[in-house]
Amino acid sequence: MPNARARFAALALFLPVCLPAYAAQNAPTDVRAIKQVVESFRTSLINKDKPTYMSLFFSDKPEDIGWQFVSEDVRLQDIRKAKPDAIKARQIPANNFIALIDGAIASSRPKEEKFSNAKIETDGDVASVSFDYSFHDDGVKTNWGKEMWQLIRTEQGWKIFSVVYSIRDSRSPAD
Repeated sequence: MPNARARFAALALFLPVCLPAYAAQNAPTDVRAIKQVVESFRTSLINKDKPTYMSLFFSDKPEDIGWQFVSEDVRLQDIRKAKPDAIKARQIPANNFIALIDGAIASSRPKEEKFSNAKIETDGDVASVSFDYSFHDDGVKTNWGKEMWQLIRTEQGWKIFSVVYSIRDSRSPAD
């Protein structure tokens, strides 16, 4: 099949030239759209807007979305005291993306997550966002850390596929 080999060789030469050009051409649009996802996440918590919040995720099922925090050791010891049988491999039961918005809605106090030092990387189909965050309950900073999201581009726009984050609080060695 010399024809198939020739087409493959041409494609192999063409793709490395074409794909970076596509990514570079669309990067500003993708980055703006991803920044809008981050902002919509932030404002949906403030506004207790579950429909908007849920629309930001690839799926509405907790088992389909990676959502994991890692607690620094001092905080983890306190959690293990409170839930000794539930803590395995630093996983907290009922810790998922829906629990976050439901907790904000259930509270009479305002909740806000603030982001800084955001870095976005994308090739136009997948993206990662990393940033420093701080979580505020009724205006008081209760915890902070690093947060990293993976997003995928869908026909409905950019969607969050997974979130991992660290948690530090007043018991943490460094502020």
